[in-house]
Amino acid sequence: MGETVQWLTPEEQRAWRGFVRLHEKLVGRLSRLLQSEANMSAADFAVLVHLTDVPEGRQRSLDLAHALEWEKSRMSHHIARMAKRGFVTRQECPEDGRGAFVVITEAGRAAIEAAAPHHVEAVRELFLDHVTPAELRVLAEISDRVVGKMDEDLS
Repeated sequence: MGETVQWLTPEEQRAWRGFVRLHEKLVGRLSRLLQSEANMSAADFAVLVHLTDVPEGRQRSLDLAHALEWEKSRMSHHIARMAKRGFVTRQECPEDGRGAFVVITEAGRAAIEAAAPHHVEAVRELFLDHVTPAELRVLAEISDRVVGKMDEDLS
């Protein structure tokens, strides 16, 4: 810890703080929209979106936690709440007695299908309508590079 801190330049600080503010505002607005329009939390939406993107709508609980960057205990508690609402079920993993799968239910599929149009409209209105196609490509490239580096560091 004896290293000298390389403080952010004014330009770096402006970019970083702007990015953080953008993220906070987008997440806050999208979360409120999901709650009011679809009666689900942003966390519910994230889980359901992820489960609809994997084969058979099921994934090991630990893998889902890693994909969402959640702690194991958060995942466990949240999946229990979602199961009570009928959005997901837990299935035991035959290969690993300690592991379990999280599986989207028909009610979960119906909920995400109802919420998705509201979410997409808000993403367009709050974000996509305010950037050019070129800016969007640059953002995608930056995001892919930074996320790829973070994923590498976990390996």
